[in-house]
Amino acid sequence: MPFAKVYSAQPTLLGASIITIEVDLTRGLHAFSVVGLPDKAVEESKDRVSAAIKNSGFKSPKNKNQKVVISLAPADIKKEGPLFDLPIALSYLLACEDISFKPAGKIFLGELSLDGEVRSVRGVLPSIVKAKEAGFKEAYVPKDNAREAALVEGITIFPVENLSELIAHLDVKNPKHKKLKPKKPTEISYDQPEGEIDISDIRGQETAKRALLIAAAGGHHMVMYGPPGTGKTMLAKALAGILPPLPLSEVLEATTIYSVAGNLGEGLITYPPFRSPHHTSSYVALVGGGTFPRPGEITLAHRGILFLDEFPEFDRRVIETLRQPLEERTVSISRAKGSATFPANFILVAAMNPCPCGNYGSAKECTCSAITLEKYRRKISGPIIDRIDMWVEVGTVPHETLTSAPPESRISPNLRRIVGKAREKQLQRFKESGRKITANSEMNVRDLGKLIELSPEVEEILEKANRQLSLSPRAYHRIIKLSRTIADLDDSEQIEPSHILEALQYRPRKIS
Repeated sequence: MPFAKVYSAQPTLLGASIITIEVDLTRGLHAFSVVGLPDKAVEESKDRVSAAIKNSGFKSPKNKNQKVVISLAPADIKKEGPLFDLPIALSYLLACEDISFKPAGKIFLGELSLDGEVRSVRGVLPSIVKAKEAGFKEAYVPKDNAREAALVEGITIFPVENLSELIAHLDVKNPKHKKLKPKKPTEISYDQPEGEIDISDIRGQETAKRALLIAAAGGHHMVMYGPPGTGKTMLAKALAGILPPLPLSEVLEATTIYSVAGNLGEGLITYPPFRSPHHTSSYVALVGGGTFPRPGEITLAHRGILFLDEFPEFDRRVIETLRQPLEERTVSISRAKGSATFPANFILVAAMNPCPCGNYGSAKECTCSAITLEKYRRKISGPIIDRIDMWVEVGTVPHETLTSAPPESRISPNLRRIVGKAREKQLQRFKESGRKITANSEMNVRDLGKLIELSPEVEEILEKANRQLSLSPRAYHRIIKLSRTIADLDDSEQIEPSHILEALQYRPRKIS
């Protein structure tokens, strides 16, 4: 049979497309070509595939007088990466009649080493999700990707170590025929991340700790400002320890993002991710992009925390890019060769000094000029300030507090339970209203009118605050959402005056 075809998938953005690998063999001088918009990694597959076939006990395509044409269809989808090695090898052997099996209902993913070993590839999870939707019953993936692939129910996952064992499994006429053992469905285990900072490890800063609890419970953005060395970075890292584990739907969502980005490793994303890009990170690194758009740090922080230390030191263009994700919880990227919208539902935690030298307003002498202070302050524009719910001052800690004995038990697990309880109250409220959101910070103006009823006393406080602070409509609504979270933490059905007053304490003040 001079023609054969098998099936694979190409990860595209945060999804995938089914790809048909077709092989046509013609007698003549040796030639081996790959068509269908392949990138360099796909074009080079002919050399990897030829060596893998030879070292798996078959005659190499390079030792035959024939023209080999590999077509990757649809031809208008850009093919990237080495994941087509395995299906190309199988389709060639099938066309040569060196092996025999029925490819219908089967999908293949994997890179081949020169000796026929199947190596891991990125984007397996969205590829398997797409394969299941397309009606495929079996998926053959690298052994290192099997746990990730087995998250998807309703399709049988076969881990593959090398080309020879896969051929022995597929070809019932093979002398070494032996069935592969399917991978059991992956059970998600919530193992605590190593090296986690407990809230009890931080001395003092009780106001900031209270702010962390509120931010975690309602998914609110916050900025911590104060002199260097007062614990801002530790507080941000401790926030990750009080966020509850991700539900299954969000595990799949976050794991898919990391799989497409090639950052998954061996584990699954079961807890909210913590991303902390350096302030020298480029616009593309933070936002995402490239010739063919890829996720950046903003999307990798989806369902977790984006920590920006030395906030004003980031490039002004990078800071301004946060406007869309802070408001809409998505980020849109447009390039000449394509556009994409990535999810970006994260908690922004930023840390900054009061001035470039860090000593403004402290006992130490500030060496910054008035122009330097003004320039530093202007790095963060009014629209960005308005989109942040909480501004928390982190002052110097007294020496006697630093030398006090630490608590015997960890505090973060108990705070995580408190946060989880508050989140459950919010989910129940949203479920009853038919809204598919997960935290108070995600409510829109219509949700506020429908789900939150303010007493006359609370409305009076808000009116006074509006006159004194000249609140924008966005800031006004954010105060209400923040108050609702504080009320949830107090297990209160209504927003009380004390909740509004506490929320108002987190509005920004002059910090330089």
